[in-house]
Amino acid sequence: MFYLLYEHFAKYSHVFPLLNLLKYLTVRVGLSMATSGFVTIAMGSRFIAWMRTKQGRGQPIRTDGPEGHLLTKQGTPTMGGLMILAGVAVATLLWANLRDIYVWIVLGVTLGYGVLGFMDDYAKVTKQTSAGLTSTQKLIFQFLIAIVAVVVLIIFAPKQNLTPGLETSVAFPFFKELVIPLGWFYVAFASICIAGFSNAVNITDGLDGLATVPVMMASAAFGVICYLVGNYVFSKYLGVHFVPEVGEVAIICAALIGGGMGFLWYNAPPAKIFMGDTGSLALGGALGAIAVCTKHEIVLGIIGGLFVVEALSVMIQVGYFKLTKKRVFLMAPIHHHFEKLGWAEPTIVIRFWIVAALLALIGLSSLKLR
Repeated sequence: MFYLLYEHFAKYSHVFPLLNLLKYLTVRVGLSMATSGFVTIAMGSRFIAWMRTKQGRGQPIRTDGPEGHLLTKQGTPTMGGLMILAGVAVATLLWANLRDIYVWIVLGVTLGYGVLGFMDDYAKVTKQTSAGLTSTQKLIFQFLIAIVAVVVLIIFAPKQNLTPGLETSVAFPFFKELVIPLGWFYVAFASICIAGFSNAVNITDGLDGLATVPVMMASAAFGVICYLVGNYVFSKYLGVHFVPEVGEVAIICAALIGGGMGFLWYNAPPAKIFMGDTGSLALGGALGAIAVCTKHEIVLGIIGGLFVVEALSVMIQVGYFKLTKKRVFLMAPIHHHFEKLGWAEPTIVIRFWIVAALLALIGLSSLKLR
């Protein structure tokens, strides 16, 4: 909104020179992060108190989970993802260029998945069961949202200066020219990236702060990617594909970081509130949509490698058990395996944070190592 106001009043910038600051993406990125963090922290205490009165016994905890969880986490309010989404939405609407199609695609996926997650959390709380919507119901809605977003991206995203056919192709990291055109099959590929990563973050969100900080790290990495890929000079220098106007998505990346910091204020162990599917599905969907917009879908698997491993651990456990009636891990997702081994929860969380940081750096290195 403020960027559009700047464009409208740009002719008066000589009278109000501070207006010129709004034309700089880096300035608006910083303001977006601060705004999102402020909104999330400001609504935290009252929102948590209100959720306690509404949810009664709070979020139901899996009875087959680690023994300590039922004692320490039972009754904690959920749906805290609404706090993050509020911060992200306010910051994006205030500081992003609202004429940018990429902004609306990413924001639409984020809020759409947030609504789906809210429906799942609401079902869990009202029924007082750890199972909300069925897996089939969630997957159907996730893919519907993702397919609509990808089709809109292909049809309406800016084509000027874009390499012909790039909008339906997959670019590979560490190679300058390796691009595989998929045509309209790209819709299926990109939708799997968005929906799959949404579920991967959702699976990871099992310990206090475990998903929040890696999401912030991945958002920071993709904020850099958005800025560089959306700048013709930088993209040409680095040998990455130029995607015009995608730089504005860095503002959403910053908002995700700010919202994550604000939420972590209340989610740090011992958590006063959980983000629930409202937050985890939305944050994962946001990262997937950002990767698709920037043509860095493969890099998402590196930067978000922690989430990929968590999802794979569940798939391996379920598949192997169906074949052999035996388990590979003591419990899946893999963070529960380490809990069963006797690792303390803070130890698991911090070590996973370290892994997430290293993977984010490796993903960013793909920009230069070509």
